[in-house]
Amino acid sequence: MIEQIITPVAHDLGQFQVRRAIPSRARTMVGPFIFVDQFGPAQLDLGAGMDVRPHPHIDLATVTWLFEGAIDHRDSLGSFATIRPGQVNLMTAGRGIVHSERSPQAERDAGPRLYGMQTWLALPDGSEEIDPAFEAVTDLPVVEDGGARAIVVMGELWGARAATTCHSHTIYAEIVLGAGGAIPIEHSADERAVMLVGGEAEIAGAPLGLYELTVLRPGVALTLGSHGGGRVMLLGGEAFATKRHVWWNFVSSSRERIQQAKEDWQAGRFPLVPGDSEEFIPIPAVPNTVSYP
Repeated sequence: MIEQIITPVAHDLGQFQVRRAIPSRARTMVGPFIFVDQFGPAQLDLGAGMDVRPHPHIDLATVTWLFEGAIDHRDSLGSFATIRPGQVNLMTAGRGIVHSERSPQAERDAGPRLYGMQTWLALPDGSEEIDPAFEAVTDLPVVEDGGARAIVVMGELWGARAATTCHSHTIYAEIVLGAGGAIPIEHSADERAVMLVGGEAEIAGAPLGLYELTVLRPGVALTLGSHGGGRVMLLGGEAFATKRHVWWNFVSSSRERIQQAKEDWQAGRFPLVPGDSEEFIPIPAVPNTVSYP
């Protein structure tokens, strides 16, 4: 029933932790998902906040999903959106985009809460270099059954389809289980995984480890349940036939394209972010995010 269990690497950012499950030595992708970060729950000090300075991406789409808190998104297209729980932000990098993510001032004044997911989806063959785009979707379908409440963030699940753009077959959902709650898990996807992000839950009778990415065997119908209640993310979709490489914030089927993006960022050839152009993140000597080998 379970194909693989991936224990994330935790990065301590001072007042909160970020846990990265993929890419890792054990696995690079689950469906189109090539980067899975979970952060929080955390209560930051008054005046503190998240400050991710402007940085570039290519050949991927970022998906931000919050359980608590708020984040201001700005990008080089001129997009601005305050991400809150119940809203999915999808930023398609394509041939290149720059963005920043910061806590809103009102959150800093109150002491920000941070709890959510940041994931990247590789763009499929033939679509890696599409035009960059941004969308914020709030009208997402909710499915309730058997003591479970699920929000379909991307794709089609339990007969409900989200309006969020999918560049390849994608499933992504937040599932909140009440005590004794249960829900069937989509089994038609090529690849799928679940991550327990709060409380407790089990899949086919096997307990899920908190923050572990549990990759499920393809084609097997399974049931997710909980005795005491829990929160679980379900993700997956189309398996890519062509290998994707990851280096820092860049994803591509071509290592040469990633090298070009590195040179373009160092040379200042990416566009600026309106309203947040004074700072930037330089190319790291040794990035935290890489694919293997």
